[in-house]
Amino acid sequence: MRVIAGVARGRRLTVPGGRDVRPTSDRVREAVFSSLGSMSAVEGARVLDLFAGSGALGIEALSRGAAAATFVDHDRRVIDTIRANLDATALAAQASVVCDDALGYVAAHPEAVDLAFVDPPYAFDAWDELLGRLRAGVVVLESDRPPPLATRFEVLRAKAYGGTVVTIARPA
Repeated sequence: MRVIAGVARGRRLTVPGGRDVRPTSDRVREAVFSSLGSMSAVEGARVLDLFAGSGALGIEALSRGAAAATFVDHDRRVIDTIRANLDATALAAQASVVCDDALGYVAAHPEAVDLAFVDPPYAFDAWDELLGRLRAGVVVLESDRPPPLATRFEVLRAKAYGGTVVTIARPA
């Protein structure tokens, strides 16, 4: 997997082994960032990458001009991979990497961000709790089905890519 665009374009990213990490494909990342670019949602943004995996979404945002990114994942092995990817792309100075559960992190850090990526395991069932606490100007949600957004969010775009559904929304 490589960074698609921006200052780190073409740099190779490492993906943690095993079945727990499901990296967002290049095709899906390109489509997501095309949509975000048309909304002017990346340049200068403060980004939160929850369930960060390889960190590809947050790193892509940094490469495309986001001001800062926080990467959150509960798996120490994944955290080491994110740090290595940030070093490989020379974007570590703009990033913080936190080993924590996404729900716990959002509960302990109620400050708003401009852009949040939320890509939990497909079995994740705490959407209401997470989205009820998350404060973000734009959220990009990735799942195997449309997430329950209730009335708190307005869907801007939703599209299925094979077995992956990407929903871009903002607070209503």
